[in-house]
Amino acid sequence: MNMGRAAAKDFPIVCVGGSAGGLDAYKRLLRHLPVDMGVAIVIVNHLRLVATQLHAILPSCTEMPVDLIMEKMIIRPNRVFIIPENRDLHVLNGEFRLRPISKPRGWPDVITVFLRSLTQHWDGKLIAVIVSGYDGDGAAALCGIRETGGVTIAQIPETAAHPDMPGSAIASGCIDFILSPEDIAQQIVRISQGNA
Repeated sequence: MNMGRAAAKDFPIVCVGGSAGGLDAYKRLLRHLPVDMGVAIVIVNHLRLVATQLHAILPSCTEMPVDLIMEKMIIRPNRVFIIPENRDLHVLNGEFRLRPISKPRGWPDVITVFLRSLTQHWDGKLIAVIVSGYDGDGAAALCGIRETGGVTIAQIPETAAHPDMPGSAIASGCIDFILSPEDIAQQIVRISQGNA
């Protein structure tokens, strides 16, 4: 059984972190991703007070299954996973783990929390994507993603409804690519095929 779990962690995880204006970027990204490229897409949209509707909206943009993450859900490739509102997201033993949000006031840092968990507990390739949103969630974890051999991508701020989040990611000095959502999709495909 341990062999199966270990083997299951060989595929890449793409964390797409966003907030205000992120929906447009998620749609544009998913429409350009093939369904069978062997990566798990995890959308970490920081929401605290409003229930997420992404698992209802995004299936129209992709043929991949779109799941709202539940405790101990097994991470599988060729699927899109959505963080529930008001939770921190971690990974352990090839599964998602949900915890009460650790920063209940001010801007959430759920993207940073998840990316740091990935660097500690995921054996496969890591791709961190930061798209439209307020504040700078995610930026603090990007250098750690790179240090573990992962790839970091920011949306071109001029193509984002709210450029703060990708701008903060770029300012971290740890971004590999600055691209439009459509070009981010193409870059993910290249990485998943071992061509980047």
